Amino acid sequence: MGAHGHDGETVLPMTRIAWVVLVPLAVLTLVGLVVLWPSGAPAATERSSAVEYDGVVLSVSEEACPPTVPDPAAQCGTVSVRIDTPEGSRDVEAPLSGNPGAPDLEAGDEVVVAAAETPDGFLYGVVDHQRGTGLVVLLAALAVALLVFGRWRGLSALVGLAITFVALFVFIVPAVIGGESPVLVALVGASFVTLSVLYLTHGVSLTTTVAVMGTMASLGLTAALSELAVGALRLTGVTDDISTAVATNYGVDTRGLLVASTIIGSVGVLDDVTVTQAATVAEVGRANPTYRFTELYGAGSRVGRSHIASVVNTIVLAYAGSSLPLLVLVVADNGSLTGAATTQLISQEVVRSAVATIGLIAAVPLTTALAALATRTAPTTTPTAHDDGRSGGPSDTDPTGPADDRPHPTTRREAREAREASGH
Repeated sequence: MGAHGHDGETVLPMTRIAWVVLVPLAVLTLVGLVVLWPSGAPAATERSSAVEYDGVVLSVSEEACPPTVPDPAAQCGTVSVRIDTPEGSRDVEAPLSGNPGAPDLEAGDEVVVAAAETPDGFLYGVVDHQRGTGLVVLLAALAVALLVFGRWRGLSALVGLAITFVALFVFIVPAVIGGESPVLVALVGASFVTLSVLYLTHGVSLTTTVAVMGTMASLGLTAALSELAVGALRLTGVTDDISTAVATNYGVDTRGLLVASTIIGSVGVLDDVTVTQAATVAEVGRANPTYRFTELYGAGSRVGRSHIASVVNTIVLAYAGSSLPLLVLVVADNGSLTGAATTQLISQEVVRSAVATIGLIAAVPLTTALAALATRTAPTTTPTAHDDGRSGGPSDTDPTGPADDRPHPTTRREAREAREASGH
């Protein structure tokens, strides 16, 4: 028998379960961070000899592009740029190739210039615009919006976002480049983000603990299914020049990287679903203190099914949107949608979407059941202040009770206080 709290909630057993489950997971996550922490700068087998400098465009001298350039609006000619080097400022000339993706330049633009040493001297090229100022303004707008609308919750969300970025760019990416298993690194990083961000954002409570447990269990399922699917379909994770360069220059296991990307991509959506389910069941339990486990589970599941129906599209479109240029190229070159669907590029997106969705679906009944167990209340049929306890009298669960304005007791404590007040 579980121990009941003062308001009838079965809290102690669930709290014990949470300690038994979460403490080992937290310890394993901490050990994983220590063991897998990147020890130094990643070493590439092949690096570009080019050096990049910040610069400002002084002038642009345009000329007609050759027939080999397909875009009629492309810029060709030369550009004069003042770059900042450790030795001081220097004015250099760089060609405008007109290639697809080349930056469209005008005087005053802040740019990034690459300098490569050749037998004939240095060769310069404008590779991109500087976007630091624009990104800072955009992030500042995001922070202001969160703080104005969310207040303290918004502040905690910002801190959680910062923790996520630290986990990605200080631990996960450097550890993968350093030669550690991408899957193991992703699991440890995802566990760290889940444990730290959920408690920071939503507070330390039994509801948050239920959401954490549901998220961790679903992440494990997602990782296992992803490994099985990638192995069964013989996916290598090498689909474009970027994945090829990662494997060639840094020796990264691209197959493991594909599984890791599925795990990391699932964390944010899983957090959303599990927190929603845990909070929904807790609110239903508070609104209806006499609800049993099955009633709480049924109410939470109905909300979860509606949530899943909308989130599934979110997952598919997120993965498709991130690879849209490659999807367009594959379908255009293949000429057949059926033929394109079986290519490795499309197949890996299908695997990531399907596996993430299955993990998401599994999170709903699991989290809902845990939340219902944590918040279920014992049914009460204790007499009210208008009932002397004889058979046939109205109870707090009887909708046909006395029609007065006084609230009926819905928990054992309230029933006891009502009896004392009425002299029974």
